[in-house]
Amino acid sequence: MTTTPHQEPDCVDFVLTVLDELDACEASARTIDDAFGLLADQRRRLLLEVMRTYGEELTLPDVAEEVAVRETGRQVPNISAERVHETYLSLYHDHLPRLVDAGLLEYDQEGDLVIPVAVQ
Repeated sequence: MTTTPHQEPDCVDFVLTVLDELDACEASARTIDDAFGLLADQRRRLLLEVMRTYGEELTLPDVAEEVAVRETGRQVPNISAERVHETYLSLYHDHLPRLVDAGLLEYDQEGDLVIPVAVQ
């Protein structure tokens, strides 16, 4: 069976660049797999991007709004409350705990605050 490649050249270049970086990296295969697992989901990448952009603690509702903005490309007034609520729940129950467990973020449940590690 012959298949025709359908990857965009940018994707191919990116993968090759990542592979070159991995060759120079001294991380174990397990560490690399764990890192790619954390980055595999777009919503987790957006959560990390939001926290890196702001560089300070944010309330989880504010983070959910910003992630929804980045996912949809719309401003907050043009995003349904249901969409933001779904994003909040997804972050709270799935994505945030994974990133907290990995040591990339902290979460203050009492204040509903997401804290980048560098701010500690």
